[in-house]
Amino acid sequence: MSTTDMAANLPSVSARPSVNRLAAPLVDALVDHASSLRLAVCTMDNGARLVDAGIQARGGIEAGRRIAEICLGGLGSVDLAPTGPHPDWPWELRVRTAQPVLACLGSQYAGWSLSHGEGKQGFFALGSGPGRALAAKETLFQELGYTDRAESACLVLETDKTPPLALLDRIAEQCAVAPRHLTIILTPTTSLAGAVQVVARVLEVALHKAHYLGFELAHIVDGLGSAPLCPPSADFLTAMGRTNDAILFGGRVQLFVSCGADEAAQLAHKLPSSASDDYGEPFAEVFRAAGHDFYKIDPLLFAPAQVVVTSLSSGKSFRAGHLAHDLLERSFA
Repeated sequence: MSTTDMAANLPSVSARPSVNRLAAPLVDALVDHASSLRLAVCTMDNGARLVDAGIQARGGIEAGRRIAEICLGGLGSVDLAPTGPHPDWPWELRVRTAQPVLACLGSQYAGWSLSHGEGKQGFFALGSGPGRALAAKETLFQELGYTDRAESACLVLETDKTPPLALLDRIAEQCAVAPRHLTIILTPTTSLAGAVQVVARVLEVALHKAHYLGFELAHIVDGLGSAPLCPPSADFLTAMGRTNDAILFGGRVQLFVSCGADEAAQLAHKLPSSASDDYGEPFAEVFRAAGHDFYKIDPLLFAPAQVVVTSLSSGKSFRAGHLAHDLLERSFA
């Protein structure tokens, strides 16, 4: 058979998958195993389902790992391994997906701003997970050319508060599902599950920075990432700092891109966290210096510590950045 004949007989590339349909069985399994995972599940008056992964319920590492896979829209895997380059913090999270753009930016990215009320009595959280692609409220979905349609929706909120009923109704309406088909997973940053699901964003952080740098997302074919599992803290600022530092100082990512060597080299050079002027101190200290205002922090800081970018067209790989064991130790210890 000639090469032309072989190409003609290859199966066609199917339409992009539904992240909500792929995530739905993972959500149901999380709920089914709630007791063994130390989670609490309740049904609100409107039928929406809430999963507490660290507010009143204890939650845990395995719950966080499963929640991270839900965040990826069922398109990626997250596991833990007792190996890696961090001898004092030997456990690391490993993330991989054959659909890095859709899994990380179309689902996992915390990009949906959700709020209800004002002041101390108000509620605010950023929504991540597959439900974002149903509402498609962010301009990012126009760039991705992707919206989802499904019978159920799931969002993950990094919060220590219960969202009000009116907000749940609005989320369901904007996702075009009945409230009884909406699941909201609550993961405080100070919890074990919260720490795990944030550190598992190491690959997503690389994708987001590549997008910020103007790199053509269509060129990103495959991706893998890892970052050390940070210890949680009951103090929110410390907990938030550690989850960020796990990625900024200990995260490693490899991207496989379809562009040429020059573009791959340029991306590798700009991608690590050390390319930022704000690099050099644990994130909690950077955040304090910025007056607790994220928007005053250099966006280039949010990236893995070390990257490898492999050009599939040239076969060349480009490495940049470095692991910062001293900064990781200052943050974790």
